Amino acid sequence: MASMTYLALRVYAINNANHGFHPSIKMSTLEQRRQENIKRNAILLRELELEHIKEELQPKLPPAKKRRKLDITQPTRSSARLATAPSRPDYNEDDTNVKSESASRGRNSSKKPLAKTSREILSVNSSAPESRAKHPDLDSIKAGWTSWDPVASPPKRDSFGTYHFDSHPDFTPNKSPADIIREGCFGGSYWRPLYSKRLGTTVEDDWRELPADWTAGLDVNQYMVNPEYNREINKHGVACGQSIEQWEENGWIAHEYDVRGWFQWYYRFWMGRRCEDDERQISRWKKCVGETGRWRRTLLKQYVQRGIRSVFDDGDDADGVAGEVSPVVSQTCLHWAYEVRQEALDRYWVERR
Repeated sequence: MASMTYLALRVYAINNANHGFHPSIKMSTLEQRRQENIKRNAILLRELELEHIKEELQPKLPPAKKRRKLDITQPTRSSARLATAPSRPDYNEDDTNVKSESASRGRNSSKKPLAKTSREILSVNSSAPESRAKHPDLDSIKAGWTSWDPVASPPKRDSFGTYHFDSHPDFTPNKSPADIIREGCFGGSYWRPLYSKRLGTTVEDDWRELPADWTAGLDVNQYMVNPEYNREINKHGVACGQSIEQWEENGWIAHEYDVRGWFQWYYRFWMGRRCEDDERQISRWKKCVGETGRWRRTLLKQYVQRGIRSVFDDGDDADGVAGEVSPVVSQTCLHWAYEVRQEALDRYWVERR
């Protein structure tokens, strides 16, 4: 308050100095000016007091903290060589999700036990005793696997190497069952003796229903009925996929039609069989490698990202990474009767779809 009183006196002195003072000025005039000064000073004092109160009431905010800059590392370049590691990648067949070995390692916590690999399941289930009760309709189910007669003609192949079926024009694979078998698939173990928990029986020797020319010259023991999954048998030299036992546990097997799943359905469909499971299997094929299938788009995107415009130069990697484009995805697509062709690659470069 002392500072405010001093300030008021100072204002009064300045005002009197500005207006001047002379004895000859009439008292009435001085009184009038004095009253005006009093009013003016009162206004100034009120304003000064309000400003002072406002400053006292203003909250004292803490100094703003600087935002911490996140240390985000750049993504590392993946290599096709990772796919050749011994542990098997895993993928969900119906969810169409392929994982590389490195991605699988990153998501698996050390506190959570890893899921069994297909090879481990093979070693357990291949020798599983038939201790469970057999399915009550086992005989009729097994009879249904071989009692069908072909009702459709073989597909036609167009100039791009795509196959067309008259009964299902939306199903357009570009690899025949014979191509898939002879090029190397399923680690050579697709037709091994298979114990089905659902049916309570072991299925074997069903590979003999295949046309003789599909397997002519092949080492059946290595390429078809091998009890151990061998990735070296596969065309792209990598392991991929889950075992048939896992497919059965996940509910992907329609036992009354094909106890070994998708590929068995495909080669029987190729041979002319038609059944009620056709629409389901074709729908799954579309999600995987159809025109908008996830694995097909993933593979084509890899070609474009590497700047590869020809399906014949995928081994010429400027950075020295040997091998093909995405071997795991390529092998998976082969299992679903698809490989990248030049026409599809050219179109993807233009349309990106």
